[in-house]
Amino acid sequence: MPDSPTESYGPDREYHVFLSLFLCRNTSGKFLSMGPATPAWSINNTVVKENYYTEILSCITTFNTLNFLIVIISVVGMAGNATVLWLLGFHMHRNAFSVYVLNLAGADFLYLCAQTVYFLECVLQVDNSYSHSLLAVLMFAYLAGFCMIAAISTERCLSVTWPIWYHCQRPRNTSATVCALFWAFSLLLSLLLGQGCGFLFSKFDYSFCRYCNFIATAFLIVIFMVLFVSSLALLAKIVCGSHRIPVTRFYVTIALTVLVFIFFGLPIGICVFLLPWIHMMLSSFFYEMVTLLSCVNSCANPIIYFFVGSIRHHRLQRQTLRLLLQRAMQDTPEEEGGERGPSQKSEDLEVVRCSS
Repeated sequence: MPDSPTESYGPDREYHVFLSLFLCRNTSGKFLSMGPATPAWSINNTVVKENYYTEILSCITTFNTLNFLIVIISVVGMAGNATVLWLLGFHMHRNAFSVYVLNLAGADFLYLCAQTVYFLECVLQVDNSYSHSLLAVLMFAYLAGFCMIAAISTERCLSVTWPIWYHCQRPRNTSATVCALFWAFSLLLSLLLGQGCGFLFSKFDYSFCRYCNFIATAFLIVIFMVLFVSSLALLAKIVCGSHRIPVTRFYVTIALTVLVFIFFGLPIGICVFLLPWIHMMLSSFFYEMVTLLSCVNSCANPIIYFFVGSIRHHRLQRQTLRLLLQRAMQDTPEEEGGERGPSQKSEDLEVVRCSS
């Protein structure tokens, strides 16, 4: 047994300690195999090696399991979002809201595709020098999806709060223009982050990375506030408004999409953009878990559409995927006999008023 702690450190020993620190740190930053009062260098060297190897093997198994779950969820989500893209892109008439849903499905598909490639490389241990550039793609898709969800909620809030202005004076191509601007800004911001933080083909620049991270954090906070205020205003209009509006399938679709994003998609944005800014570091296992939650968020949106569309008169019914998606986008209250509800009649009156 060595006389001092440093004598037991060789290249292999340093690598295993680093791997333990990177993979198996808990939220307090301590090794899982040592208690807070355990003297590290009073243990037999053989026992220490066995503990480290056992701990590392357990951590690798846990992380590979999480990686497999991420890949499986991502593949399922890619299939669902591809179905939504196919139906909305080629088999359904698009309106102002379905354009946002189409772009959200595209952002989720891109995000899940990048996650699948990234974690397959981790599971298969593929040495790819360009794997870091996938992080820029992930940030790009995440920012775009975040913006689309906020745009859907804001657009719906405007249509309910000022219906006459919305139906009469809103420019016809507003949805496509807003989506194009969001895609462009998300791409620009992800490229700046990738260039400054070393994800792309450049070295890490601390000051420039911090500056870009500050811009991204401020942008996410603004988008979240827009999402929160518009969702709260829409909920207040439905529940507490003087002229209560009927709850349609599309309201349920928006509400479930926003709730799922807040609980499953927002944590990874906080961990990636906000926590480094306040110098707060968490364990790698925690980052792996929030990544899993983000994949669940992107996978859940098509499930929400088809689930909401399949419920008819409080019962599940089997229909074609096109009809289920069309019902999920339905913005008229459902009545027996298929008659149009009051909201549809009021919209017709507004259209007549605009035309007159």
